[in-house]
Amino acid sequence: MTDTQDAPAPLLKEIFDRARLRHLAKETAAVYPAFDAARFLDLASHDLDALSIMQRLRQIAQVYGETLPKDFDAAVEILTTLIPRINHRFVTLVPPEYVALYGLEHFETSMAALKTFTPYGSAEFAIRPFLRQDLSRTLEVIQAWTRDPDEHVRRLASEGSRPRLPWSFRLDALVQDPTPALPILDALKTDDSVYVRKSVANHLNDITKDHPDRVLEHFKTWPLDDKRSAWIAKHALRGLIKQGDPRALAVIGATEGADVRAEHFTIQPAAIRLGEAIALSTRLAETGGRAQTLVVDYAITYPKASGRASRKVFKWKGVQIAAGQRLDLSLRQTIKDFTTRKHAPGRHAVELLVNGQVVAQAAFDLSI
Repeated sequence: MTDTQDAPAPLLKEIFDRARLRHLAKETAAVYPAFDAARFLDLASHDLDALSIMQRLRQIAQVYGETLPKDFDAAVEILTTLIPRINHRFVTLVPPEYVALYGLEHFETSMAALKTFTPYGSAEFAIRPFLRQDLSRTLEVIQAWTRDPDEHVRRLASEGSRPRLPWSFRLDALVQDPTPALPILDALKTDDSVYVRKSVANHLNDITKDHPDRVLEHFKTWPLDDKRSAWIAKHALRGLIKQGDPRALAVIGATEGADVRAEHFTIQPAAIRLGEAIALSTRLAETGGRAQTLVVDYAITYPKASGRASRKVFKWKGVQIAAGQRLDLSLRQTIKDFTTRKHAPGRHAVELLVNGQVVAQAAFDLSI
């Protein structure tokens, strides 16, 4: 008998499996009795196994375009009644996707619908075709959403307008010039919701990839003594912090030119198999005779089967160290494959970073 712990995890695209399609057909027929459920299932199931999760999402929305009334307002009314009955949060992206496909010529109805739909899941992907078609008009609506009492609507204002939103196309106009979206982020810089603040941070992190100086200058206008704005800044600048950018480190209060020494930096065991864990430990000694704020990270260089290597920086800990103090730190990391990272056997170099500077090195060997 196969150990169930060894069974592979279900693919993400199976959120939209045939059972889910039957659920959608049943619930749609319940709110729209004229619905042709059999035709919906036939069309929505077409070539299903070959489709990715986002392709399945798009296909289902297109099938609603074939099976709901052709009148856009009437179809949106049906989907508005349907969405609370959908039994999976990600599947609630179907009604917004329908709006993205068929609502570009129905701007006011579409904006109202996306605002209504987003608390059930998100309309972050669906708002983007409207931004690409008419940036200024859509941003004007989004700006008003920053004052909405619902955190999901406020979060949509930031998330939907991200220049480089994962799983979606880039908003080239905002990649080239983020200025039009900055008032949205400013309006949310002290938002009480972590859900909203995380989106604002991710939006600003997107901008740092193309305009790091612009983000660093913009933070000079923010009240960074407010813990909410400071939280956003820290997470927004994470890429620059990992690179050791002194300006980014200064924004979060890290000590410039940190004076510390790694008295030891070890990795145990020295050799592991894929799926096992390594334990990192270090002792940092303050050598400058002053209290310091430290950002401690570590970087692993992964060998590739092609012979090339890739380096990834991981967060460890932010700490305060007193004059003359010695500080012991430790952590464990399991080395396993992800969809975004496949491991190759061999020597893996590990660097200990303090405020972006390499202060010690070690390594471990991986076998597959």
